[in-house]
Amino acid sequence: MSITEYFNLLFTDYTLRTISLGTAVLGAICGMLGSFAVLRKQSLLGDAISHAALPGIAIAFLITGAKDTNILLLGALVSGLIGAFWIRGMISKTHLKSDTALGLVLSLFFGFGMLLLTYIQKQPNANQAGLDKYLFGQAATLVESDVLLMVLVTAIALVVVLLFWKEFKLLLFDSDYANTLGFNTKFIDILITFFIVLAIVIGLQTVGVVLMSAMLLAPAAAARQWTSSLAVMVFLAALIGAFSGVFGTAISASQDNLSTGPVIVLVASFFVVVSFVFSPTRGLLFKQIRLIKNRRDLQLKKTLQFMYGIAQTHENIDHPHTIRILNNFQGFTKKSLRKMEENQWILLNKQQWSLTLKGFTEAQNLFNQQTQHE
Repeated sequence: MSITEYFNLLFTDYTLRTISLGTAVLGAICGMLGSFAVLRKQSLLGDAISHAALPGIAIAFLITGAKDTNILLLGALVSGLIGAFWIRGMISKTHLKSDTALGLVLSLFFGFGMLLLTYIQKQPNANQAGLDKYLFGQAATLVESDVLLMVLVTAIALVVVLLFWKEFKLLLFDSDYANTLGFNTKFIDILITFFIVLAIVIGLQTVGVVLMSAMLLAPAAAARQWTSSLAVMVFLAALIGAFSGVFGTAISASQDNLSTGPVIVLVASFFVVVSFVFSPTRGLLFKQIRLIKNRRDLQLKKTLQFMYGIAQTHENIDHPHTIRILNNFQGFTKKSLRKMEENQWILLNKQQWSLTLKGFTEAQNLFNQQTQHE
């Protein structure tokens, strides 16, 4: 199936429509809530919580003996929340740094989860097959009820974000000020963490434990390069996440033996790379262009100042001077002279140059600014 055929079948084929809608909704909620994780400098939180959810899935199966998605995800939610509060407790009650606490919870819970999965696989219960899909994700198993759950969680998260927008914004950028205003910052922090855990849990079936953190962070990291406004960043991150889900699913469906989760993450990573390079304000390309332009401007101004010093020794600023005088000056290039002539700072006549009134005034202003700084 080609990508064109995929989009033609998108509104008529039940399976494609369900998977695409599910991945789009997942990308949107991950982008929206991932923005808060990125701005709070908790980029590893998603990785730790997604790994912490694994033992909850295994324990839920051991208790019920059934692979009911809702029950397994409920176990993942409880386990993820326990992991999140362990991280908070270690940071607040001990001298451990956040990265150490995240690493400890990640490795401890994931190791325990893998141990439980190994134990389950060795049991004579034929129903245990397929639990490993939560490790790497399997979007093809999404059904309409799963998508409805994602939509419901996304709608609730959106309502909560809108209701507590001012509080979330204050906590992100100035938690001390939020405290002085009487806001319950602990409750707000727990609320954000809860919904981040919830977004991670509902994405485990699609993307898996291993790649879920990338789904949470990549859209937010890409959106951050394009804006300094929180509202615009959240909207862009949700949009990039949704597009990543749809196009990742399309690419996966158009090729044989391509897992949907990894492809979605790769598409989201592509948006990150494009944003890092081509963003007008923070992009590497435009930063380099601005750097080159600033260097050229500095070179022009240094040359003009040098010419100003030469012209000051003569009564007339339009006195012709030979270009050979500039030969030993570092700021001088032929391109600089042409640019200065375009700016109407100097007049060129073969190997002779002279300052114009405009050039003399500009050089005098530069000289005065330099004198003030000194």
